Amino acid sequence: MQYILLLRGVNVGGKNKVSMATLKEQLVSLGFSRVISYINSGNLIFSSEESEERIKKLLAELFASAYDFEILFSLISSEDYRKEAENLPAWWSEPLARRDVIFVTDTVGIELLTQSIASMKLHNEVVHFGKLAVFWGKYDESEFLKTAYHKELMKQSYYKGITIRNGNTFDKLLSLLGEES
Repeated sequence: MQYILLLRGVNVGGKNKVSMATLKEQLVSLGFSRVISYINSGNLIFSSEESEERIKKLLAELFASAYDFEILFSLISSEDYRKEAENLPAWWSEPLARRDVIFVTDTVGIELLTQSIASMKLHNEVVHFGKLAVFWGKYDESEFLKTAYHKELMKQSYYKGITIRNGNTFDKLLSLLGEES
């Protein structure tokens, strides 16, 4: 089975540095195969025959022992990732100023995230609630500071427990599924 691993808050602003080359080697040492990474912000794809729960345990142990800072992550099977992409609304493909995908980690459940966002007053933006992620589009860059994304989401107590990728990264990871290292 192929998986996408999304790390939260690594290599941002020179903090929490994680070498993707080293991390790829660490994942191989855990028994994972066909490990690839995309850009330097913690986007990896690998294959494993282990159960998802076992993989999460192995990753948590690796991060706790190899790094002196906490690394939260989202682990998604290729099948679930593809299903999310197949069920996107039409607006996802329209020209938007920004497209973001919010993934949960083990510290924040999708129910909490969707309930919280559903209660926010949107401003020139659209939201789609997927099974594993929330897809958020903003129509006008000049009004970004007025959006619920900026005014409310970023101030939530759970914000440090989610990991966000832009729409282009989401699309690129989808295209990388199935590629060999």
